Parts: sequence; C-alpha cells; structure tokens
Amino acid sequence: MTQPWDETADVVVVGSGAAGACAAIEAADAGARVLVLDRFGGGGATAISGGVVYAGGGTRQQRAAGVADTPQEMFDYLREEVGDAVSPATLRRFCEQSPGMVDWLAGLGVPFDPRVCPYKTSYPTNEHYLYFSGSETSFGQRAPRGHRVLARGTSGRMLYARLAAATRKRGVVLLAQTRASGLLTDAGGRVTGVECRTLRAAPAWARLGHRVLHRWSVKPGVYLPGLGRALHRPVAWLERRYGRPLRVGAARGVVLAAGGFVFDRSMMREHAPDYRGGLRLGTPGDDGSGIRLGVAAGAGTAHLDRVTIWRFLSPPSAMLGGLLVDRDGRRVCDESRYGAAVGEAILRSPGGRAWLLLDAEVLAECRRQVRAQTLWFQRWQARWLLTSGRMTASTPEAVARRAGVDPTGLAAALAESGKGLTTPPYSLIDVSVRNRPAVPAPMLTLGGLRVDEETGQALRPDGRFIEGLYAAGRTAVGICSRSYVSGLSLADCVFSGRRAGHSAAIQDRGGLHAHRG
Repeated sequence: MTQPWDETADVVVVGSGAAGACAAIEAADAGARVLVLDRFGGGGATAISGGVVYAGGGTRQQRAAGVADTPQEMFDYLREEVGDAVSPATLRRFCEQSPGMVDWLAGLGVPFDPRVCPYKTSYPTNEHYLYFSGSETSFGQRAPRGHRVLARGTSGRMLYARLAAATRKRGVVLLAQTRASGLLTDAGGRVTGVECRTLRAAPAWARLGHRVLHRWSVKPGVYLPGLGRALHRPVAWLERRYGRPLRVGAARGVVLAAGGFVFDRSMMREHAPDYRGGLRLGTPGDDGSGIRLGVAAGAGTAHLDRVTIWRFLSPPSAMLGGLLVDRDGRRVCDESRYGAAVGEAILRSPGGRAWLLLDAEVLAECRRQVRAQTLWFQRWQARWLLTSGRMTASTPEAVARRAGVDPTGLAAALAESGKGLTTPPYSLIDVSVRNRPAVPAPMLTLGGLRVDEETGQALRPDGRFIEGLYAAGRTAVGICSRSYVSGLSLADCVFSGRRAGHSAAIQDRGGLHAHRG
C-alpha cells in the first residue's frame, strides 16, 4: 500500500549545520531531489562556531603562505590524535582529499585567507586566518592547518551562510521549525521516511516567537546556561502547543546530521558522567535526537563516552612559558599542547585541579600581549586570569602553600622543567576545569552512530547495513571521535556530510549497498 506522505523527496536530510548542508549539496549535485528538515532555522552549532576547518597536505592557502605540507605529514600527526576512531585507510583518504575539500568549499563561496598567525593561540585575531590549531608543534610538525573562514569575529556564521546559499542555489528545500520524531521503515526494515512535528501551519506569531526566542537563547545558552534554558522553555512550549504531525517520504535515503548530545543531561550522565560543569558548546538542537533516531532504527553506537573539554592557556602566547602543575606540584603536561589535550590532562589530575606558575617577567609579557593577541571573548578571560584569578608570593614554595599546592613537588617540577622562571614575585593561576564559573571549560560530544567508512551508511551493532539510513557530523562516529583539535569537527562534517549525501543519492531502490553487509 502506498504510504500517505505529506512531503516526498529522493533524499531527506535531518539537520542543517555544516554536515547536513554538505550532504544536501552533494545529493543535489548527484541528481537527487533533496529536502532538509531543521528544528529551528538552520545553522546549528556550525553557525556559532569559530568557523575553522582543519585542512592540510598542501592547500592553496598553505602554498600561498609559503607553508610546506604533505598528506603524509598530516597523516603522521593526525593518527596520534585520531587513534582507532576510524581506520588508517579512511584517515589517509581524509588527508589526501584535504586540499580538494578546501577548494570545494571555496568554490561554494566560502572565503579563506593565507595570512599566518605568528604565535600560538586558541583562535587568531582578525589579522590572521591560518594557524597551528592543534598540538602540531608538540609533535615537531612544521605546518599550520587551522583554516579560519575569512570573517570578522567568530567565522562560523559566514561558513554556514555560504553553505546555505549553495543549497538554495541547487533547489534544496529547507523545511524549518520542523522536528524529526521518528524514522519510518518498510516491512524489510529499510528506512523510507521521517515522522515529524512542524510549525509550518502554526499562527504567524507562534512561528515568529519560536524563531526569535531560539535565536536569543543560543548565545546565552553557551555563556550563561541558566539564562539559555529559561529562554528556551517557551520555544519548547510552542513546539508542543502548535506542532502538527508531518510525514516525509525518502525514496532513496535519509541522512541524520542533527549534531551531538551535549545539551541532553540524561545522555551526558549515562555516557560521560565525568564531564560535568563545563561550558556546553552547541545549541539546544544538540540534544542527541539524531543519535536516538538512529538507535531506534537499529543502528549501533560507539565512542559516546568521548567528550572534549578545553582549557586554553593562550592567548596571550607568553602564558605558554609558565609551568602547569597539579595539586601535588607535578607537571600536568606540555603547556604548548592544544586546549583539549590540556583540558583532558587537567580533568584526569587529582581533583581535576591545576595551576599555571608564572614569574614576574613572564607575567609582564603576558599583560603586554593581551590587547594585540585577543578577540573580545578571549580578552576578558585573559585579564581575569592575570588579575583576580591568581595568587602571588615571593618564592615558588610560598605561592604554592597559598594555593594549596605541594611546595616540595612544585620545586622539583620547576627544576626538572628547565623553564627558567627565576624572577620574583611568583604567581599561580588557577586553571582547573571544574567549579570555575569565571573561566568555564568548553566541551562537546564526539561519539555517535556507527557508519560504514566508505559510504556513511548506518550500521547495526553486528555490522550489518541499515538500508536507506546514513549519518554524518557529530551524529556519527568520525575523524574526531577520539580526540579533538580546532577545525577537525567542521572538517569531518564536510568530509562525512559529502560522503553520506552522495551515497544516499546514488543508491537504487533495491539497496546499492545492502549486499555489502
């Protein structure tokens, strides 16, 4: 019997961030009619991100900057970060395709720039757009690979705007204010459509209120979680009150690209209980709904316990001249590591506590660098750390006693480090990742649905394929599902989104990939 669909398309994409947009573009370019569903208006975490794409191997921007890089060097570094999240073959393919990925984005109108940042930072100022966005220097690597989209401030909004424009140009239909609630399958278990609730027939005032209140809740939801939750409550109420059922048919396949689950407290408690008190990076759409849809259809999951939590020590870059110690005075890790590696090391330290030791000379240099090396969101944190966030004394042992750090351990770590911190007075700055409301530690989830690494098709726990179902971005296991460096999630969204969209579009009704299970 024919299913009574309200809407139909060849490929239906759930979620319109970077992964969903790239999936839609590839599916449309492969000749499919594409419909994108988004609970809000599109953009997701991508639109509020830094807009950094991790790419290398000799990109156009690297060559213009005089930076020498090869896919092999990129692979050598990333295999240390990626571990077993994906196979070596997939990681190698990601590295080899990296220059072409940036060119593909540029062809869609995404602007990049080759100006290299000359110092180590968590995010470059508006003067620089190519930088060491990971721990490359700690591994002896010579090539910066963080490609920040050319835009003032945080660049994610520009990245998403250009991707969204590319979808519209291809005739992709975005059905906004529509929340996917279930996947529909045929008798053989093939995913054939999506069950939703939509506001498209709601009163105009309800749609406007939903759109405006959601937009207001997103930024406060990152920096002031309580305010974000308060602003989002009427958004959820409008969905419950005015949402109406909608059934969307997918002739070839459904791509789940609905983000991670950092905004879902129950999933965080179940899968990542150690990561509490961090600053949640994302939007209320990162509630695990895409993962739950896939699991309900029979898909397996992996790496749901992997969460990245960040503690950046720079900017200012002079902070890296300090010594990072735990409460026993032992050195925590190489201070030049990327913020996620530093954050994880601090989280695993006794009590999740850590302090950065500076002497008067390094402190003065830090203060001189603040204005030139920071954007507004980095500046207030740096100034707080360098003033109210520190304790001072005439010797390392004395400041250790004031901060509750073991002075004997600190003295031994300082002597062993060779840091050359010799000018009193000394400061200890509390950079712990827990219970630090003035300097919260950002975090996001990395695991998701298991997918075939060649097609993006969802896999059951036993490795069999689910016909008609694909996943991408943070809804799926991907390149960054073990550890994170800036730009790797967005790069994986492009890589996995394109893969899933193309595979879904070329699949025939009989299931092109079904026999491979």
